[in-house]
Amino acid sequence: MIQRVRYIIFLRDVILLAFTSFGGPQAHLAHFQEVLVKRRKYLSEEELIELNSLCQVLPGPTSTQTLSAVGYRLGGPNLAYLTLLLWMLPSVIIMTIAGLLISNFQEKQISLAFTRFIQPMAVGLISYAAYSISLKTVKSTIGLVLMVIAAVASYFIKTPFVFPIILTIAGVVTAFDYKAHPKEEKKKINVPWSNFFLWAGVLIFAAILGGITKFLPVLLFENFYRNGSLIFGGGQVLTPMLFTEFVQYPKPFHHPLSPQEFLSGYALAQSVPGPVFSFSAYIGVLSMRDFGIGGEILGAIMSAAGIFLPGTFLVFFMIKIWDSLKKFRPIRASLVGVNAANAGLVAAAAVILFQPLDNNILNYTFTIGTFCLLAFTKLPSWSIIITGLLLGFIL
Repeated sequence: MIQRVRYIIFLRDVILLAFTSFGGPQAHLAHFQEVLVKRRKYLSEEELIELNSLCQVLPGPTSTQTLSAVGYRLGGPNLAYLTLLLWMLPSVIIMTIAGLLISNFQEKQISLAFTRFIQPMAVGLISYAAYSISLKTVKSTIGLVLMVIAAVASYFIKTPFVFPIILTIAGVVTAFDYKAHPKEEKKKINVPWSNFFLWAGVLIFAAILGGITKFLPVLLFENFYRNGSLIFGGGQVLTPMLFTEFVQYPKPFHHPLSPQEFLSGYALAQSVPGPVFSFSAYIGVLSMRDFGIGGEILGAIMSAAGIFLPGTFLVFFMIKIWDSLKKFRPIRASLVGVNAANAGLVAAAAVILFQPLDNNILNYTFTIGTFCLLAFTKLPSWSIIITGLLLGFIL
């Protein structure tokens, strides 16, 4: 009975965090420390940081995985899945509503001019993300070279298949530099494979089912599940992949997003609490706009499920073997290359996403201004975006 009460209190805290955690994975971790460690003492600060470190080396949404891992530690898979659901639900609902509104405006030919300021601001957000990621991850000449090569390759080779290839090659390159990492005493690894097979089984089944049926909700789920299995570094790194697949080369999706719709949705995703990966729900709605409101909501559900599930399955798998696996130097060394390449992908995305905008002083001003506000002030990103949105309505 005591445990059950504790679980209910924990889930209530998760709901509170879902409505109050702004600012992306780094800011989310500070919220987690305040509520889960200092206030409730569910775990120690060292344990929370260890879980966060584990999630940073896995594909998927880092803060979502960290919070789900805390739920797993406290109450096993059932509590972890409830944690995931309550954490993602508010932001997913908000982004679904945003997608429905944009779709309705387009259908009724209502101007989207009120979003004209937040589009270049979104590019400023992505530019700052590339800058901050590079500061944290690029610590050597080889890292800088890999970042530049990744940026150039993703800019010129416009196909979704280039992203996993870039990340794999970058990881292999730095894995050979494993001697730069200190030795640690290795432990025997006993691998419980069930969650890994669950992750891989869903990936293969969704790909086969989508290929056979061509049913758009299944294709959306498969696309986001695949991307969610490849993304290291959070929602910012997801951006170039989604732009390529839903704006530039949207086949097999019937209704591609315009660059303006994409940028507006990304900016809005930065201004809501909770995980940035909720952007997937917005894209799911607009990808299904030819199928009525029921189809749009189904698109949001399938897209959100696809993006959040793979990281959850993988963290359940890795949490049991991480203490042993992290002792291997090539594993740690490969992450240097993967993270550097991620910085390059985000930098290229900023350039690609700015190109569809009008080449005028206003767009340059809002892009550079947003970057400077993030770099040199303590203003949260959500307040900057909301200000831009209000300016769009007023002016």
